[in-house]
Amino acid sequence: MNVDTEKAVLSEFLAYQRASVRAILVGLDRTALSASVLPSGWTPLGLVEHLGHAERHWFQEVFRGSAEALPWPDGHAPLTTPRSPAQVFRFYDDQCRVSDAVIAESALTATPVGRHPSEPLGSQTRDLRRIILHVIEETARHAGHLDAVRELIDGRTGLGPR
Repeated sequence: MNVDTEKAVLSEFLAYQRASVRAILVGLDRTALSASVLPSGWTPLGLVEHLGHAERHWFQEVFRGSAEALPWPDGHAPLTTPRSPAQVFRFYDDQCRVSDAVIAESALTATPVGRHPSEPLGSQTRDLRRIILHVIEETARHAGHLDAVRELIDGRTGLGPR
């Protein structure tokens, strides 16, 4: 497989996982999106915001070495958010667009300017290819979490592109 084909395939799988996250949550109102149904306390909307932060962290902070300041302060419980669904989904979409631009303009073998602070992720993400794979993995894992929580909220299953 040539490098351009590989980049296209990785981008396709990343886009698919992002679309799954969105599709799983379609039709939920703000109350459901902000409800915690598991003992750990996270909310679906908080998890989407977390995924936006993950995109920002990996493609901007780690790969490019810098990111613009966030438009809001942190200070809420992990994987929860006080922001509206519109704000959170806009943030997620914006971070995904920036990530896609970084991927488009960079070689898969390019090394990050920054570094993830902890192991084993610091050494496992030593080029753009591995960063993309990690974000696919993280997005897919959280899509599965959202899938299970959606079933607990309203009984719906099998949502998403597949």
